[in-house]
Amino acid sequence: MMVGKRHPGRSSRVGRSGKAAVPLYGFQPPVGTPYGLEVNTVEDFFAEHDDWPWNPPRPGRATFHYLILVTEGELLHDVDHVTRTVARGQWLWVRPGHAQCWHPPGAVRGLFVLFEPDVLTSEVARLLAPLTAHEAPAVLSPHPDDATWLEQTALQLLDEHRALGRRRLDVHHALRRSLLESLLLRLADSPDVTSTGAAAGGTGRRHTYARFVDVLELHFRELHRAADYAGLLGCSVRTLSRAARDATGKGVREVIDERRLLEARRLLTGAGWEARAVAVHLGFTDPANFGRFFRHHTGLTPAAFAAREARTGM
Repeated sequence: MMVGKRHPGRSSRVGRSGKAAVPLYGFQPPVGTPYGLEVNTVEDFFAEHDDWPWNPPRPGRATFHYLILVTEGELLHDVDHVTRTVARGQWLWVRPGHAQCWHPPGAVRGLFVLFEPDVLTSEVARLLAPLTAHEAPAVLSPHPDDATWLEQTALQLLDEHRALGRRRLDVHHALRRSLLESLLLRLADSPDVTSTGAAAGGTGRRHTYARFVDVLELHFRELHRAADYAGLLGCSVRTLSRAARDATGKGVREVIDERRLLEARRLLTGAGWEARAVAVHLGFTDPANFGRFFRHHTGLTPAAFAAREARTGM
């Protein structure tokens, strides 16, 4: 994680195999930086962390948002065990709870914003829900008409962040928050986000699916049937199925299985858990069933997957 050297409050859980789990980092900006918002350039950050965390790469999770605009070069970054390529003009968004891992920075340049969820006002947070959602796209490609405005606003945000001491602290923070919210609201119009929202059908179905995702995050370890979630949401399985299909093109069971698979990948790699422990954690009554489930979705046994990821530096 990019802020580990300055964030001593991080915690490392221990997996059931006895190995350290993926560390969880809380927000703790440099001394003197007010509130849960920090702005920097990618190149300055890399210069301050020339040997860490990309040598060797180390996975981690954070309780806050990472937002990076690439202005030169090409950034590689793993988000939930998938390597994302972020080209010039694109934005990388790593949301709270995502497992992530850095690649060597190379000659990448850009702007870098870290912020806690509660920095946003409640009304703006509501408007940005499709963009801040856990399953929203990790790489955003703004509409060409918005690209220059977004970069200029990000530069203004950086300038105001560095203006600490020129204005009253409350005014300084209000300006930073206003610029951040303006930036995010404009970024929410990116085709990557609006196309997903358009595919989600009517307002009722979008709301049903959003509630389903929230409940799934709480119960995916022990509840694995569409009927379980329909019961919790107070709707029919048919209604939930339509909402999931409209939002993702997938069935409810497929969405549930994908969430379980994601957690299995996280635990087998960064956390170093053994397959038997992962099976129990995810509600499989028999480790052999978990092995078949994992191989069906990945083409590998859990052990082979963990070994492959260890060889590639995850």
